[in-house]
Amino acid sequence: MSHASPPIRRIVTGFDPQGRSVIAADGASPAQKTVPERPGYRITNLWRTKPGDDFGVPDSIAGHQGVLPPRGGTVFRIIEWPAEPQDPAELRRLMDATFRSMYPDAHRDVQQGQHPGMHQTDTVDYALVLEGEVVAIMEQGETVMRQGDVLIQRGTAHSWANRSGKPAKVAFVLVDAARDPR
Repeated sequence: MSHASPPIRRIVTGFDPQGRSVIAADGASPAQKTVPERPGYRITNLWRTKPGDDFGVPDSIAGHQGVLPPRGGTVFRIIEWPAEPQDPAELRRLMDATFRSMYPDAHRDVQQGQHPGMHQTDTVDYALVLEGEVVAIMEQGETVMRQGDVLIQRGTAHSWANRSGKPAKVAFVLVDAARDPR
């Protein structure tokens, strides 16, 4: 299925054999994913790091699976959301399909009355709204985020909703983190 927006342009720098800076890659990310049951939902994974990576490590984003970054690493992605359906059963069906096919590694234990996208990860997430608006939903409370707003999600159970009636686009950097054992 095609999308209204073009692929995300990803520009990666590097070094030539003489050690001079160059544009090493310029084009669409090799890690764009969609959910057939959810037209308009697209995730574009752009880069990931692992512990010990240096500037010469080859691009490994095409092999990335799931929501979590590598252990001790990071993942940078952009997610595009279509407007959310108002029918609760349809919303649940879409969330189930999305988590089953794209995010099986997310801890998802949706309780009665919670948004069906509620999940939790052992990460610190930096979320920046690029276009449109989304609702950041916690177990207690929620807030509308608009273009330019930033959320720092620190291992909490959360969900995202697009109730605006228009597409939204959010950039995320996920950093692997350990849950406090206390």
